[in-house]
Amino acid sequence: MPLSMNREVFITCAVTGVGDTASTSRHVPRSPKEIAAAAVEAAKAGAAVAHIHVRDPDTGAPSRRNDLYKEVTDRVRQADTDIVLNITAGMGGDLIFGSVEQPFPLAPTSDVVGASERFSHIVECAPEICTLDCGTMNFNLGDYVMTNTPSTLRALAKMMTDFGVRPEIEVFDTGHLWFAKKLVEEGLIEDPVLIQLCMGVPWGAPNDLITFMAMVNSIPSNWTFSAFGIGRDAMAYPAAAVLAGGNVRVGLEDNLYVAKGQFATNGQLVEKAVNVVENMGARVIGPEEVRRKLKLTKR
Repeated sequence: MPLSMNREVFITCAVTGVGDTASTSRHVPRSPKEIAAAAVEAAKAGAAVAHIHVRDPDTGAPSRRNDLYKEVTDRVRQADTDIVLNITAGMGGDLIFGSVEQPFPLAPTSDVVGASERFSHIVECAPEICTLDCGTMNFNLGDYVMTNTPSTLRALAKMMTDFGVRPEIEVFDTGHLWFAKKLVEEGLIEDPVLIQLCMGVPWGAPNDLITFMAMVNSIPSNWTFSAFGIGRDAMAYPAAAVLAGGNVRVGLEDNLYVAKGQFATNGQLVEKAVNVVENMGARVIGPEEVRRKLKLTKR
C-alpha cells in the first residue's frame, strides 16, 4: 500500500505514565500539580491532547485514586491554555503471578478490579477521551500480565459510549486491532474511531517499520490513528506516523530523553515533534480542530 502522508497532524503528549521513571528523571511529574503543569507546558509547546495517568505524590508509584485524577483535571481546566484531556482507563487489570512453580497466590502488587471501578474516575472527571487497552499481553519483564478480557473490554466500551467519552483504542499488537474492529462491528464503539498504535512495548508489536506498516494497512481508511515508539526510537516515530497518514504521540511516558544523555521535559519533546511535523510540510492542528475532527464533547 503506498504511503499517504497526513497534512493535518495533531500531537498527543503522554506526560507521565506509570513506569518506574520518576526515580530516573526529575522531569517526570508526580503530584497532581506537577502533572497538570506538564499538560499545560505540552499545550503551550503545540500538543493538542494530553494523555494523563496519576502517581502517588510521595512515592511516584502508579495510582488509581480518583481524587488525584480530579485534582489534575480541575487544574488543567482552570489553566489559561486549552488542551484536550485524554485520561487512561487502562489500570486495574495488572495481574502479577508468583513464582514459575507456584503462580498462586498472586503477588500483592497485583491490581485487578471490576470494569465499573476501572471506569469510576472517568465518570468523576468527564474527560473528552479515555483509553481502552484492547487486549491482554505479557507486559515487559517478569510475571506481569496486562489483562483485558473480551467481556471486560465490551463492558468498558459500552460504558464509554453511553457516557459520551471518545475511546482511544490502545493497540499493542495485531490481535488488539482485530478486536477493535469487532467492537465497532457490534456497535459498542461509534465513529469516528480513534486508534493509538503502541510500538515496541515488550512483548507486543515490535518497534520496526514492517510491523508498523502491517498494522497501519489493517486500519480502516475512515478511522483516525496516532502512533508512538518507546525509548531510543521514540523521536523517529513522529516522522513515520505522519508519512503513514497518522498523528503523533510523544512524552515522558514513552521516552525520557530529548538527545543522547540529555533528559527531556514534556515541552521539549513536543517542540521537537512540532519541528519534525512542520519540516515535513504538514500543519500541526490545535485542540479545537481536534474536537471538530473527532466529534468530542468538551466539558
